[in-house]
Amino acid sequence: MKGMIYQLKNIRRDKLCLLTFLLPIIFGFAVNRFSDVNFSTVGETSFGIVEGSLTKEMAEWLDKIGTVTIYKDRTALDKAVKDPATQLIGVTLEEDEIKTILSGDEWTLYKDLAAHLSQMYSESKNPAISTVTIRPASGDTEWIKSLLIVITMVTAMFMGCTFNAMSIIGEKEDGISQINKILPISKTEYLKQKIFIGFCGATVSTIITAFICIRGEVKNILPLFVLIVLSAFVAALLGLFIGQFSTNMMAGIAYIKIVMILFIAPPILFYLMTSEKSSFRTVSYLIPSSATFYGLTDLINGETKSMSIYVVVLFLHCLFGLALYLRISERKKDEEGTNL
Repeated sequence: MKGMIYQLKNIRRDKLCLLTFLLPIIFGFAVNRFSDVNFSTVGETSFGIVEGSLTKEMAEWLDKIGTVTIYKDRTALDKAVKDPATQLIGVTLEEDEIKTILSGDEWTLYKDLAAHLSQMYSESKNPAISTVTIRPASGDTEWIKSLLIVITMVTAMFMGCTFNAMSIIGEKEDGISQINKILPISKTEYLKQKIFIGFCGATVSTIITAFICIRGEVKNILPLFVLIVLSAFVAALLGLFIGQFSTNMMAGIAYIKIVMILFIAPPILFYLMTSEKSSFRTVSYLIPSSATFYGLTDLINGETKSMSIYVVVLFLHCLFGLALYLRISERKKDEEGTNL
């Protein structure tokens, strides 16, 4: 127990570890702060008109298929349309026909809508023609918020590997690792201490981030806790590997960046580019963070049917990672003994 307390005190002085611990929490506050924004408006068509430029009938029709913003003059309308932060479609009346104003950087969906807006209005006045207006569902863009939350939590889990990786690398640079080889401490006890650091760091950081981001949104707390615990253990094992193969601090930081990209990016790509039943999605389970990513996404969406699969995948990664690290450590120890 004293050894673990010493390890925690040693990590407390490492600014990089403190930064990696606080970073996902700070980002979680940012996501929670801006979650009050109505994400459903992202998928809603927006029109801009000049006050008094359209007939009452036209204005009412536009209001039915989207949101209408009224500007005092054409200059103000043009400025709003050209704003790169908006997908606003300007609407004017020329020779009793609807004309649209675009900036050119709109999404294809809005460009197509603008091109056919006049025709749609003409058809809406003809009762013999039945038209269907497709509008994005109000909740279709809620996945943006959910995706940001999941990415933040997966990042928080990964950051746990930084703690024990930096601890091991620091001991190598200070020469403490050589002293540890002759101290009366078993290899198992040393391993427990190092895993404990990364595990605690990842677990505490993720729990705080989860409380900030998804309190009240996830009803099944137990599956969430199991995912956090298993993922934190995997992150701690990653920290052991990084510490084992890093010869100095700069190499360690480079390895952390590489592993972080491999840990976070692939699950996002597989999630966005493949279907749930795709074989590529199954292959992605070779990356432990994939099971974590899919599990968190399902929990936020209120689904638990595949949770047992995610837990089993993570548990197998824990066993495999631990066995692989022990095997590499034994081989390295034998090589050092042979060299002596």
